[in-house]
Amino acid sequence: MTRWIASTLLCAAASGLSLGAHAANWGDTLRQQASSLGGGSTAASDNNSSALGGLLGHSGAASSGMLSSLGVPASGTAGNAAGVITYCMKNNYLNPNKAEQVKTQLLGKLGVTPQQPAPKDPGYLQGLGGMITGSNGQSFSMDKLQGDLKEKACDLVLDNAKSLL
Repeated sequence: MTRWIASTLLCAAASGLSLGAHAANWGDTLRQQASSLGGGSTAASDNNSSALGGLLGHSGAASSGMLSSLGVPASGTAGNAAGVITYCMKNNYLNPNKAEQVKTQLLGKLGVTPQQPAPKDPGYLQGLGGMITGSNGQSFSMDKLQGDLKEKACDLVLDNAKSLL
């Protein structure tokens, strides 16, 4: 019964979202979804995290079609995406075998090779701390997300980062 209620509320919330025309990039989209579910500028509660998880495919495999239907455009900065991918790999939210090549290519756009020290790019450094920064300067902290939802967000960042290559 609780699952049915949660599903009904999730459907109602999803039908009310109109993020496609308003989100400047994937970081803004995550921030707006958390905010619309009550996450705002504070840490999301377990219920809000579960609802956001459903929107991002928490109850099933997230597909690019689902992400597109949420209005998640493939944009952002290469530095921030590389930093967030590194954060996700270090915290075991992404499979390194799956993400390393994308991260290396993104860093290449910053003029950094794997043998060089980490870049001093501000977006990259914010990403290392789990901060997703949108093109308009607004940020979304991965710390606001709980459990499997962080993995879904990392998958989202990785998928969208491929479009930056």
